[in-house]
Amino acid sequence: MMAQRLRHTEMMELESPSESEARSGLENGPAATSRASHRLISSIPHLGIIMAIASSFFFSLSSLIVKLVPDVHPVALATYRFAGILLPSIPIVIRRSEDPFPKGKRWLLLLRAFLGTTSLMSQFYALRHMPLADASVIIFSVPVFVAIFARIFLKEECGLFHVANIILTLCGCILIARPPFLFASMDALPLPEDGSVYDNAFWGAVAALCGTLFAANVYVVIRSLKGLHFSVIMSSFGAFAILQTFMTTWALNELCLPACGHDRYLMVLLAVFSFAGQILLTMALQHEQAGPVAIARSADVVFAFIWQVIFLNEIPGWISLIGALLVTTSVLLTGVRKWVEGLDSHDPLRQRLWFLQR
Repeated sequence: MMAQRLRHTEMMELESPSESEARSGLENGPAATSRASHRLISSIPHLGIIMAIASSFFFSLSSLIVKLVPDVHPVALATYRFAGILLPSIPIVIRRSEDPFPKGKRWLLLLRAFLGTTSLMSQFYALRHMPLADASVIIFSVPVFVAIFARIFLKEECGLFHVANIILTLCGCILIARPPFLFASMDALPLPEDGSVYDNAFWGAVAALCGTLFAANVYVVIRSLKGLHFSVIMSSFGAFAILQTFMTTWALNELCLPACGHDRYLMVLLAVFSFAGQILLTMALQHEQAGPVAIARSADVVFAFIWQVIFLNEIPGWISLIGALLVTTSVLLTGVRKWVEGLDSHDPLRQRLWFLQR
């Protein structure tokens, strides 16, 4: 009898997703169906890593669209992106009967929304005025700066490794930004007589760095919201972000609809890609530690260089490549450190990599 029950249990585990969900729904109702679906998804190996790479793919396409629509202000583009985050989130919240603004988490949700919105507006400005790959590399340095704010707000350790890594990242950002007082004599950028292109690129780099600092705080807040369903986080984020970007575009007198034709299709794609990327990033951070997610998201830089060459016909200069290498190395070291910290204290590999734990 015991063997029969065991075989029955094994058959239940081997059922197709639809059969398993249907059986659970008939036996225990919608709640059991949700639990069965969650267990099935969670059983996929390295799910958080896969989600992080997919998130990088969709976010890189969103960045490309910002470059392909030069006639729409970056903040107005952000409004369309946030609409793509909010609208699909609402049906998910309703279907799951989630509280869209739960008590005890409201201030954190508002803080996450403000930080994320301000970060994205800054990043879109940078993408408009910098080469795609350069802006993406600076934005990609977020995990390195997370250590600073995790130390301040979460009281996490910030030792010699973090200090050295932050310095390495800043050196990479300087090479990419090429501030005029250091690189004015070099021909790294096209320089018209008024220097406008150079100035725009420099201030675009400043905006990218500011957006990165805001985004670093977003990572810290999302970890504090780990128990909430992604639809709750995204719906509150999208609603607040639309209000903030709408008021900003109104104040700048930049409210407009994109021209008829392919620009409007690109706006729809911007919304769709943003929603997909945001969902995948939020779920990746909920399924996996921040370190491995940071490593997987290095794919963002690779995608950005590919899109820049294929769609924009821009070949990156050697200074940008060196800066990108420094920043990418910093992020990868941060991810490897997080992975090493997750090993057993007696693991030989952890002992050999002692220098990453200083």
